[in-house]
Amino acid sequence: MKQTILFLLTLSLLAGCQAAPLEQAPGDSRAVTVVLDPSSEPAAGFDPAFGWGAGEHVHEPLIQSTLTVTNPDLTIGFDLATDMEVSSDGLTWTLAIREDVQFIDGEPLTAQDVAFTYNTVKNTSSVNDFTMLDRAEAIGETTVVFHMARPFSIWPYTMAIVGILPAHAYDPASYGSRPIGSGRYILRQWDRGQQVILEANPDYYGDTPGMERVTLLFMEEDAAFLAVQAGQADLAYTSAPYAGQRVSGYSLLSVQTVDNRGINLPVWGSSINEQGTVVGNEFTWDPAARRAISMGIDRQAIIDHVLNGYGTPAYSVCDGMPWYSPVSEAGCDRTKAAGLLDAAGWLPGPDGVREKDGVRAALTVHYSAGDSVRQGLAAELANQLKELGIETDIKGVGWDTAYDDALSNPLVWGWGAHTPMELYNIYHTEISGDLANTARYSPYSNERADELMDAALACTDLEESYALWQQAQEEIAGDVPWVWLVNVDHLYWVRDGLQVAEQKIHPHGHGWSIVNNVDQWVWNV
Repeated sequence: MKQTILFLLTLSLLAGCQAAPLEQAPGDSRAVTVVLDPSSEPAAGFDPAFGWGAGEHVHEPLIQSTLTVTNPDLTIGFDLATDMEVSSDGLTWTLAIREDVQFIDGEPLTAQDVAFTYNTVKNTSSVNDFTMLDRAEAIGETTVVFHMARPFSIWPYTMAIVGILPAHAYDPASYGSRPIGSGRYILRQWDRGQQVILEANPDYYGDTPGMERVTLLFMEEDAAFLAVQAGQADLAYTSAPYAGQRVSGYSLLSVQTVDNRGINLPVWGSSINEQGTVVGNEFTWDPAARRAISMGIDRQAIIDHVLNGYGTPAYSVCDGMPWYSPVSEAGCDRTKAAGLLDAAGWLPGPDGVREKDGVRAALTVHYSAGDSVRQGLAAELANQLKELGIETDIKGVGWDTAYDDALSNPLVWGWGAHTPMELYNIYHTEISGDLANTARYSPYSNERADELMDAALACTDLEESYALWQQAQEEIAGDVPWVWLVNVDHLYWVRDGLQVAEQKIHPHGHGWSIVNNVDQWVWNV
């Protein structure tokens, strides 16, 4: 703690003295220092079996190779794999892999390492769901076969984030801090809570990384901004409240995302479940109310007022993805929204709040306490809904209660991933557990949408499955079980002269996505 305080004080003094930026770039044109959020540091280390590269904030593992990659347009390309076939029943995936790959200890990477990795991750990982995989099998040195427990057409998206482990040198107790991989970079140093230093792998089988040394610092947002002011970083994450600042020697980079924020609208009427939790909402139970809420929201105003203009309107959980359907896109029309409520019998009472059969049009929008962006979104949303005659309060809650709160009232959520499974996880009906017969995060069920999503997973052609995901969205659109608000741009301070390679659309989580292609960055000196 003392070291952190002293570091911040030093940065503050440097910033106050308007210190000149460090001369790192001209002196070392193949090195870069990047500041990431502290939550980006992998608590369990750099072990794919314990979540490295996966989880909520998915990214390329850098240190390890993967079988596939996501292309800039989010379609699938190859890394280790050279060919891929799926059986007609969708239960067997056969991949051929490269023969010219070796781990940093000099041992060759073979199909045995691939099979070992997937069997290990399946039996170990608590971050990703691998229930769709039965087992992986190596056939010779260059062929791996995945035997699936059920058809899973989007398996290539899972393969794009699973780094390959060395079967001959894997120790779960130590691998996370001393990983042996075959990727673009080698983990040279890790000072927990402070920094990670990566160095280019001299034996990498692909293009030679343009950046030979990558230093990653983990700092809270205020400290990250001080580091930029003091010239101690070449690129540092930031957010909309800082976007109006000006820092000599730096410019602001804005990256488009599918890092969306939206609210759930419980589709069921109010009741008490077996656990004693209130489920459903008497106002949002009415489809006219849900449609009016979606139609009455001015998304661009939310972006301007809360995000300082750095965002895009959101209409789904997968805007911009290959499987996205624009069916839900619509502009704000409060006159039409009010007409929907009037026609459904939700009429203004003496205080201006709408009522129907003794039920007030009232909501409490919950948000994660301590998240200023979600709080701002909730407040702006409340102001807009009040213009429709909907009484709206906001309430900050902890995640220990948020999931139960969302069963009866809207909660401001954050989603967005490079896989159609995001749609499935939000909308598909659960078949077991406490939430059986409803979707996982909010009371809702649509049998036809379930059928379409199941068919998409069972499809043996990945691109053909996109159309089924789109049809599922179109089926859900009329129900409006969720209202999507904005995609939050990811913002970064970038030192003049640093050319950051073109970014894919970033998923949810302001973390490692920015350095997915750090090997392609260059200094213009």
